[in-house]
Amino acid sequence: MKIALVQSDIQWCNPQANIEHFDTLIAGAEPADLYILPEMWSTGFVIEAQKVAQAEEECEALQWMIATAASRDCALSGSLVITEGGKYYNRHYFITPQGIAARYDKRHLFRIGGETKRFTAGSERVIVEWQRVKFLLQTCYDLRFPVFARNGINESGYDYDAIIYIASFPTPRMEAWRTLSAARAIENECFVASVNRTGKDIYCQYSGGSVLWDSFGEKIAECGDAECVVVAEIDMSALKERRKRFPTLRDADLFNIR
Repeated sequence: MKIALVQSDIQWCNPQANIEHFDTLIAGAEPADLYILPEMWSTGFVIEAQKVAQAEEECEALQWMIATAASRDCALSGSLVITEGGKYYNRHYFITPQGIAARYDKRHLFRIGGETKRFTAGSERVIVEWQRVKFLLQTCYDLRFPVFARNGINESGYDYDAIIYIASFPTPRMEAWRTLSAARAIENECFVASVNRTGKDIYCQYSGGSVLWDSFGEKIAECGDAECVVVAEIDMSALKERRKRFPTLRDADLFNIR
Protein backbone atom coordinates (compact mmCIF):
# COMPACT_ATOMS: atom_id res chain seq x y z
CA MET A 1 0.00 0.00 0.00
CA LYS A 2 1.23 3.50 -0.87
CA ILE A 3 0.66 6.11 1.82
CA ALA A 4 0.95 9.87 1.26
CA LEU A 5 1.92 12.14 4.15
CA VAL A 6 0.30 15.47 3.26
CA GLN A 7 2.14 18.11 5.30
CA SER A 8 1.02 21.71 4.84
CA ASP A 9 0.41 25.11 6.35
CA ILE A 10 -3.25 25.81 7.14
CA GLN A 11 -5.03 29.13 6.68
CA TRP A 12 -6.74 30.18 9.89
CA CYS A 13 -10.54 29.67 9.89
CA ASN A 14 -10.67 29.61 6.09
CA PRO A 15 -12.11 26.24 4.98
CA GLN A 16 -12.54 27.17 1.32
CA ALA A 17 -8.94 28.27 0.91
CA ASN A 18 -7.70 25.15 2.67
CA ILE A 19 -9.89 22.87 0.58
CA GLU A 20 -8.46 24.44 -2.59
CA HIS A 21 -4.91 24.19 -1.28
CA PHE A 22 -5.09 20.54 -0.22
CA ASP A 23 -6.82 19.70 -3.47
CA THR A 24 -3.86 21.21 -5.34
CA LEU A 25 -1.34 19.35 -3.16
CA ILE A 26 -3.01 15.99 -3.76
CA ALA A 27 -3.49 16.64 -7.49
CA GLY A 28 0.23 17.35 -7.86
CA ALA A 29 1.40 14.40 -5.78
CA GLU A 30 2.37 10.90 -6.74
CA PRO A 31 -0.68 8.61 -6.76
CA ALA A 32 -1.29 6.85 -3.46
CA ASP A 33 -3.80 4.48 -1.89
CA LEU A 34 -4.17 6.63 1.24
CA TYR A 35 -3.63 10.39 1.75
CA ILE A 36 -3.27 11.53 5.36
CA LEU A 37 -4.02 15.18 6.21
CA PRO A 38 -3.21 17.01 9.49
CA GLU A 39 -5.53 17.59 12.44
CA MET A 40 -8.29 20.17 11.76
CA TRP A 41 -6.86 20.59 8.27
CA SER A 42 -9.66 22.85 7.01
CA THR A 43 -9.52 25.47 9.79
CA GLY A 44 -6.37 25.14 11.86
CA PHE A 45 -6.50 24.11 15.53
CA VAL A 46 -9.40 26.35 16.56
CA ILE A 47 -10.38 26.05 20.23
CA GLU A 48 -13.44 28.28 19.78
CA ALA A 49 -15.32 25.45 18.08
CA GLN A 50 -18.52 27.44 17.62
CA LYS A 51 -16.73 29.71 15.13
CA VAL A 52 -16.04 26.96 12.61
CA ALA A 53 -18.04 23.85 13.52
CA GLN A 54 -20.48 22.42 11.00
CA ALA A 55 -22.85 19.50 10.98
CA GLU A 56 -21.71 16.60 8.83
CA GLU A 57 -24.39 17.15 6.20
CA GLU A 58 -23.36 20.80 5.79
CA CYS A 59 -19.59 20.43 5.97
CA GLU A 60 -17.98 21.33 2.64
CA ALA A 61 -14.58 19.99 3.75
CA LEU A 62 -16.10 16.60 4.50
CA GLN A 63 -17.92 16.58 1.16
CA TRP A 64 -14.62 17.38 -0.56
CA MET A 65 -12.95 14.44 1.19
CA ILE A 66 -15.75 12.12 0.09
CA ALA A 67 -15.67 13.39 -3.51
CA THR A 68 -11.86 13.20 -3.70
CA ALA A 69 -11.74 9.65 -2.39
CA ALA A 70 -14.34 8.60 -4.96
CA SER A 71 -12.78 10.40 -7.94
CA ARG A 72 -9.22 9.25 -7.17
CA ASP A 73 -10.16 5.77 -5.98
CA CYS A 74 -8.22 6.26 -2.75
CA ALA A 75 -8.73 6.79 0.97
CA LEU A 76 -8.33 10.05 2.90
CA SER A 77 -7.74 10.58 6.61
CA GLY A 78 -7.97 13.84 8.55
CA SER A 79 -9.99 15.61 11.24
CA LEU A 80 -12.61 18.35 11.13
CA VAL A 81 -14.55 20.39 13.70
CA ILE A 82 -18.04 18.89 13.77
CA THR A 83 -21.17 19.78 15.72
CA GLU A 84 -23.72 17.14 16.61
CA GLY A 85 -26.49 17.16 19.20
CA GLY A 86 -25.41 20.55 20.52
CA LYS A 87 -21.85 19.33 21.18
CA TYR A 88 -18.53 19.86 19.37
CA TYR A 89 -16.13 17.13 18.30
CA ASN A 90 -12.62 16.98 16.88
CA ARG A 91 -13.66 14.19 14.54
CA HIS A 92 -11.12 12.11 12.65
CA TYR A 93 -12.56 10.71 9.42
CA PHE A 94 -11.35 7.82 7.31
CA ILE A 95 -12.94 8.11 3.87
CA THR A 96 -12.83 5.45 1.15
CA PRO A 97 -14.24 5.58 -2.41
CA GLN A 98 -17.47 4.21 -0.96
CA GLY A 99 -17.85 7.10 1.50
CA ILE A 100 -17.29 7.47 5.24
CA ALA A 101 -15.67 4.25 6.44
CA ALA A 102 -14.98 5.37 10.03
CA ARG A 103 -15.34 8.26 12.47
CA TYR A 104 -13.15 8.70 15.52
CA ASP A 105 -13.83 11.45 18.07
CA LYS A 106 -10.58 12.52 19.72
CA ARG A 107 -10.36 10.81 23.11
CA HIS A 108 -7.61 12.86 24.80
CA LEU A 109 -8.48 16.52 24.49
CA PHE A 110 -5.64 19.00 24.97
CA ARG A 111 -6.51 20.41 28.40
CA ILE A 112 -3.50 22.77 28.46
CA GLY A 113 -4.77 24.53 25.33
CA GLY A 114 -8.41 24.68 26.43
CA GLU A 115 -9.77 21.94 24.16
CA THR A 116 -11.56 20.26 27.09
CA LYS A 117 -13.65 23.41 27.66
CA ARG A 118 -15.24 23.45 24.21
CA PHE A 119 -15.07 19.93 22.83
CA THR A 120 -16.59 16.61 23.88
CA ALA A 121 -14.19 13.69 24.16
CA GLY A 122 -14.79 10.42 22.40
CA SER A 123 -14.86 7.16 24.32
CA GLU A 124 -14.29 4.45 21.74
CA ARG A 125 -11.19 3.22 19.94
CA VAL A 126 -11.76 3.05 16.20
CA ILE A 127 -10.05 0.58 13.87
CA VAL A 128 -10.83 0.62 10.16
CA GLU A 129 -9.72 -1.78 7.43
CA TRP A 130 -8.67 -0.60 3.98
CA GLN A 131 -7.09 -2.82 1.32
CA ARG A 132 -6.48 -5.56 3.92
CA VAL A 133 -4.60 -3.20 6.25
CA LYS A 134 -6.16 -2.41 9.64
CA PHE A 135 -5.63 1.17 10.87
CA LEU A 136 -6.09 2.56 14.37
CA LEU A 137 -7.21 6.19 14.18
CA GLN A 138 -5.60 8.61 16.67
CA THR A 139 -5.34 12.39 16.94
CA CYS A 140 -2.48 14.59 18.22
CA TYR A 141 -2.54 14.57 22.07
CA ASP A 142 -3.54 10.86 21.95
CA LEU A 143 0.12 10.25 21.12
CA ARG A 144 1.05 10.77 24.79
CA PHE A 145 -1.24 8.00 26.07
CA PRO A 146 0.10 4.57 25.08
CA VAL A 147 -2.47 2.56 27.04
CA PHE A 148 -5.32 3.71 24.79
CA ALA A 149 -3.33 2.78 21.68
CA ARG A 150 -2.02 -0.59 22.88
CA ASN A 151 -2.25 -3.25 20.20
CA GLY A 152 -3.71 -6.62 21.07
CA ILE A 153 -3.05 -10.13 19.83
CA ASN A 154 -5.14 -13.28 20.00
CA GLU A 155 -5.81 -16.44 18.02
CA SER A 156 -7.23 -14.46 15.09
CA GLY A 157 -4.26 -12.09 14.88
CA TYR A 158 -3.38 -8.50 15.81
CA ASP A 159 -5.97 -5.80 16.47
CA TYR A 160 -4.40 -3.53 13.86
CA ASP A 161 -1.42 -3.14 11.51
CA ALA A 162 -0.84 0.61 11.54
CA ILE A 163 -1.62 3.72 13.57
CA ILE A 164 -2.49 7.05 11.99
CA TYR A 165 -1.60 10.09 14.11
CA ILE A 166 -2.81 13.39 12.69
CA ALA A 167 -1.64 16.45 14.57
CA SER A 168 -1.05 20.14 15.20
CA PHE A 169 2.14 19.57 17.20
CA PRO A 170 4.04 22.84 17.80
CA THR A 171 7.73 23.44 17.21
CA PRO A 172 8.87 23.44 20.88
CA ARG A 173 7.62 19.87 21.34
CA MET A 174 9.03 18.31 18.16
CA GLU A 175 11.44 16.02 20.02
CA ALA A 176 8.49 14.52 21.91
CA TRP A 177 6.62 14.15 18.61
CA ARG A 178 9.42 12.13 17.05
CA THR A 179 10.23 10.07 20.13
CA LEU A 180 6.68 9.15 21.03
CA SER A 181 5.56 8.28 17.50
CA ALA A 182 8.56 5.98 17.04
CA ALA A 183 7.84 4.37 20.41
CA ARG A 184 4.22 3.68 19.45
CA ALA A 185 5.48 1.79 16.38
CA ILE A 186 7.98 -0.30 18.35
CA GLU A 187 5.77 -1.22 21.29
CA ASN A 188 2.76 -2.10 19.13
CA GLU A 189 4.61 -4.02 16.39
CA CYS A 190 3.04 -1.86 13.71
CA PHE A 191 3.57 0.90 11.18
CA VAL A 192 2.93 4.45 12.35
CA ALA A 193 2.03 7.28 9.98
CA SER A 194 2.35 10.55 11.92
CA VAL A 195 1.30 13.67 9.99
CA ASN A 196 1.81 17.17 11.36
CA ARG A 197 1.25 20.65 9.92
CA THR A 198 3.67 23.47 9.10
CA GLY A 199 3.42 27.26 9.30
CA LYS A 200 1.94 29.23 12.17
CA ASP A 201 -1.37 30.36 13.62
CA ILE A 202 -2.35 32.87 16.31
CA TYR A 203 -0.97 30.55 19.00
CA CYS A 204 2.00 28.53 17.72
CA GLN A 205 4.69 27.84 15.15
CA TYR A 206 4.67 24.38 13.54
CA SER A 207 7.61 22.49 12.05
CA GLY A 208 6.06 19.51 10.29
CA GLY A 209 8.21 16.48 10.97
CA SER A 210 5.72 14.03 9.47
CA VAL A 211 7.13 10.51 9.44
CA LEU A 212 6.19 7.01 8.36
CA TRP A 213 7.77 4.48 10.77
CA ASP A 214 8.17 0.73 10.49
CA SER A 215 7.61 -1.62 13.41
CA PHE A 216 11.24 -1.35 14.55
CA GLY A 217 10.94 2.44 14.85
CA GLU A 218 12.99 3.01 11.71
CA LYS A 219 11.99 5.73 9.24
CA ILE A 220 10.46 4.63 5.96
CA ALA A 221 9.90 8.24 4.86
CA GLU A 222 9.78 11.74 6.34
CA CYS A 223 8.85 15.26 5.31
CA GLY A 224 11.27 17.53 7.17
CA ASP A 225 9.96 20.98 8.16
CA ALA A 226 8.69 22.29 4.80
CA GLU A 227 5.34 21.90 3.11
CA CYS A 228 5.39 18.73 1.02
CA VAL A 229 3.67 15.50 0.11
CA VAL A 230 5.78 12.37 0.58
CA VAL A 231 4.58 9.02 -0.73
CA ALA A 232 6.01 5.75 0.55
CA GLU A 233 5.01 2.12 0.59
CA ILE A 234 4.37 -0.15 3.54
CA ASP A 235 5.23 -3.83 3.16
CA MET A 236 2.70 -6.02 4.93
CA SER A 237 4.65 -9.20 4.20
CA ALA A 238 7.66 -7.72 6.01
CA LEU A 239 5.48 -6.79 8.97
CA LYS A 240 4.05 -10.30 9.18
CA GLU A 241 7.53 -11.79 9.08
CA ARG A 242 8.72 -9.43 11.82
CA ARG A 243 5.78 -10.37 14.00
CA LYS A 244 6.48 -14.04 13.42
CA ARG A 245 10.18 -13.75 14.33
CA PHE A 246 9.88 -11.23 17.18
CA PRO A 247 6.37 -11.42 18.71
CA THR A 248 6.88 -9.22 21.77
CA LEU A 249 3.17 -8.59 22.27
CA ARG A 250 2.70 -12.24 23.21
CA ASP A 251 4.47 -11.34 26.46
CA ALA A 252 2.58 -8.10 27.09
CA ASP A 253 0.68 -7.42 30.31
CA LEU A 254 -3.10 -7.63 30.21
CA PHE A 255 -5.18 -4.69 31.42
CA ASN A 256 -8.58 -3.03 31.05
CA ILE A 257 -9.10 0.52 29.75
CA ARG A 258 -11.59 2.72 31.60
